[in-house]
Amino acid sequence: MKKLNASILFFLASAGAALAQGAPAPAGAPQNPPPPPARGPALDLAIEAAQSALEAAKAGDQKIAVSVIDSAGVLKAVLVSDGTGPRAVQNSNFKAQAALAFKEPSGQLAEEVKSNKELADKIAANPNYLARAGAVLIKVNDEVIGVIGVGGARGSDKDEAYAKAGLEKIQTRLK
Repeated sequence: MKKLNASILFFLASAGAALAQGAPAPAGAPQNPPPPPARGPALDLAIEAAQSALEAAKAGDQKIAVSVIDSAGVLKAVLVSDGTGPRAVQNSNFKAQAALAFKEPSGQLAEEVKSNKELADKIAANPNYLARAGAVLIKVNDEVIGVIGVGGARGSDKDEAYAKAGLEKIQTRLK
């Protein structure tokens, strides 16, 4: 009897562990649908925006990195000029993440943290946020569907101008 109880306990523990790990539900059991994807620019538009930002930077003799994220903060596209360092890549994403989190361009955040200690503390508490100019919101009507972040130019004001160039290229085709 003890052997049988131990076998049952082992089976129940194994079944529980399998369910906890996302084992498929038995046949005929109701299935939970996957969560809907986050809103964001279509992949082709994300790439086009990043390419346009790179072209604007090249015309200004700047080497940059561009990160385009969706409304959940997931990277849709990352393009990097030849010769750009890894810090620029990180900064482009960190600026985009901060802009998304606070629903405003990172340049505006950079100005606000100068006089808003609470905001400055929130941004400083997250190592994935950077409050420097260079990220602009991608909106459809008033809904933020993503962000274009740029890092690496000599001057974050230039980063922001390149991000805006990318946004301008795709703005009229966003849905």
